[in-house]
Amino acid sequence: MTFSFFKEFATPSKLKQQGILGMNQRNNMYISRYNPRKLFPLVDNKLKTKEIAEEANLSTPELIGVVNSQHAVKSVDKLIAGLNGFVIKPAKGSGGKGILVITKVEDGRYYKPSGSECSLDDIERHCSNILAGLFSLGGGIDVAVVEALIVFDDSFEGYSFEGVPDVRVIVFKGIPMMAMMRLSTSMSDGKANLHQGAVGVGINITTGEALNAVQYDEVVTHHPDTQKELALLKVPHWEEVIRLAAQCYDISGLGYLGADVVLDRDHGPMLLELNARPGLAIQIANGMGLLPRLQQIEAANTESMDLDQRLAYCKQHFG
Repeated sequence: MTFSFFKEFATPSKLKQQGILGMNQRNNMYISRYNPRKLFPLVDNKLKTKEIAEEANLSTPELIGVVNSQHAVKSVDKLIAGLNGFVIKPAKGSGGKGILVITKVEDGRYYKPSGSECSLDDIERHCSNILAGLFSLGGGIDVAVVEALIVFDDSFEGYSFEGVPDVRVIVFKGIPMMAMMRLSTSMSDGKANLHQGAVGVGINITTGEALNAVQYDEVVTHHPDTQKELALLKVPHWEEVIRLAAQCYDISGLGYLGADVVLDRDHGPMLLELNARPGLAIQIANGMGLLPRLQQIEAANTESMDLDQRLAYCKQHFG
């Protein structure tokens, strides 16, 4: 089933028949019920997420440093000195806002994935805007996180344009239940953000193979920039990816969450961030609704399951 069904026949009764989870249902039946608000700061702040992940020995991108005051902005050059590439992001950002990716440094000049140049003044200004809360949730005061650049796995060559693809996995009560890969495009400015024009590819949760692909809610068969056939996409190290996602339930305590995982060429799957309010576009990318799987897990006795048992449940019921 493709998104054409949702678009052409999206009456409430049809959507209900297809098990589509709506925003109000998500908020009232799953987020408010399974995600205690006291735990939100653990995932709304990327630094705190990194801390709890590292305590559990989960792999994350290397932290280079933190710019936590306007006075420290002028010292950012010392943090990035000698690096061939890096990422600067707001600790409390959302939706890919405020992420600056530098993929090449040459003769004191900085280059974005598109090839456009970025000066040190631009970088300092970007850090200053992050600190002022320009990109943070609710506009609150923030800090700028400087991380090592992810070098994406060679198997993704041609599937993403000027950016690192990532995998979003929805985990409910510790069980990975639906996944998609987000592929950057020229339209999304090298960012894996569906609202900005990235391609969302539904992924078989048990095999890591592509199911369906969409861009701006329209079905696509090939990457718009590279013309790579999306049906051929298969995520390597898939067992490690879903295991990492399932472990995020244990470290965060959130019953309903989205885990974003990247695959680094040298380090394998790495946890990028967690989301206590994951979006619903994953249903469009997969061509199926979340609700039947959520209800199935709710009806099952999963509370006593360990990690391996939860992964086995995923394979048995969602293959």
